[in-house]
Amino acid sequence: MTNRPNRRRFLSQTAAVTAGVGYFAGTSLAADTKPESALNALAAGCIGVGGKGGSDTSHIGNQGVRVAGLCDVDRDTLKKKGREFPDAEKFDDFREMLDKLGDKIDIVTCSTPDHTHAAACVQAMNMGKHIYCQKPLTWSISEARLMRETAEKTGVVTQMGNQGTSEDGLREAVEIIRSGAIGDVSEVHIFSNRPVWPQGGGRPDKVDPVPDSLNWEAWIGPAPMRPYVSGAYHSFNWRGWVDFGTGALGDMACHTTNMPVMALKLWDPVAVTAVKNPGIVDGEQFPASSELMFEFPEREGLPPCKFHWYDGGNLPSEEIISMLPESFQKRIAKQREGGRKMSGAVVVGSKGIVFSPDDYGAKYYLLPKDQYEDFQLPEQSLPRIPFKASADERQKWEFVSTIKGEYEPGTMSNFSYAGRLTETILVGNLAMRAGEGQRIEWNAKELMSPNVESVNQFVQRDYREGWKLG
Repeated sequence: MTNRPNRRRFLSQTAAVTAGVGYFAGTSLAADTKPESALNALAAGCIGVGGKGGSDTSHIGNQGVRVAGLCDVDRDTLKKKGREFPDAEKFDDFREMLDKLGDKIDIVTCSTPDHTHAAACVQAMNMGKHIYCQKPLTWSISEARLMRETAEKTGVVTQMGNQGTSEDGLREAVEIIRSGAIGDVSEVHIFSNRPVWPQGGGRPDKVDPVPDSLNWEAWIGPAPMRPYVSGAYHSFNWRGWVDFGTGALGDMACHTTNMPVMALKLWDPVAVTAVKNPGIVDGEQFPASSELMFEFPEREGLPPCKFHWYDGGNLPSEEIISMLPESFQKRIAKQREGGRKMSGAVVVGSKGIVFSPDDYGAKYYLLPKDQYEDFQLPEQSLPRIPFKASADERQKWEFVSTIKGEYEPGTMSNFSYAGRLTETILVGNLAMRAGEGQRIEWNAKELMSPNVESVNQFVQRDYREGWKLG
């Protein structure tokens, strides 16, 4: 199986689709208004092309997609990426790119800070564009709901960038848990080595000149305007600021919780509590460390389950750690002594546990080891991507091949799934807004807390003038 698209097959499928129902390549664009790019190959406009966005752009291009537009608020980054795609038009504001290239692109990739994901992607989906968006899907809970609903309404192909979803190991672990091999699961423990950026501080008391190369207005996007401070926000440290990022939880939970969430249908918690919560400093930054507990009710015959999250060096109890392989117990002991932090997922069942030391959930252990020495894998129920490559490349192939109609199972981290995952995870950040030990009840249907009304203001945000959803 090759990563490159089969042009003859693609064009023949396209002709059949457009002749039959008046749509092009799975988009919601009518055949008589299909993009100019349809005459040759799929074309993409890529928003955020530095850092992770740089590799996202390259990987999309590696799938035979023509990169027609590059957008980044940092014109130095834009210039650098432009050397790889010299024919792409360049923009420093995605609104301008979508306005100008709207009829010339089929795909939009979005690899910007969390707070601009929804503004870019909802507009693009309403224009009939297929979307690849980095995790977490959105900055706010209500945006995650809107992204899911918009994707379902428009019928475009979508994929969130939690690359582990494409890995055979994650899908296999999901099948094992679903098979009942470890029994009924009543608790899940996820610990993360994040944050690896500053958290737990207040706003800087200085102002720096905005570099000539930076469109600060576009970088701030729908968030409240604030002065530029060199190194404080752009280009990496934004994750710790509540106006722009979603902290350690938002950054990594869409990776590290992905496997147990998928296996156990951990949607729509009924409550979340910040067990350890130093608090958000002056309403500006997430705390440097936290411990959360989510409560899930019975779900389609699955027993109630508690999900525990630990970051900033916090770890599960010794009882949980003692269940892990000795080598990992030693690593955790070193962490407790000030050594390198590690991540892990422990899914505790009534018969055994699944432990993954991999951020993506792609590697796992069935424990106790001697109990599962002769374990036979359950019958495969989830599709596998039919070639070996990096998780990034596999997920981009899954996305592009689904658009072209060449991969029947479709994208697994589509927004119907990823929207629910993101929504669930971001409820945890509401607990950061409340006091330590405060149990926040959650009504997922109405997207509100009935008992701690003060956190409801953070479920969504008012966009700054000039920015909108849709």
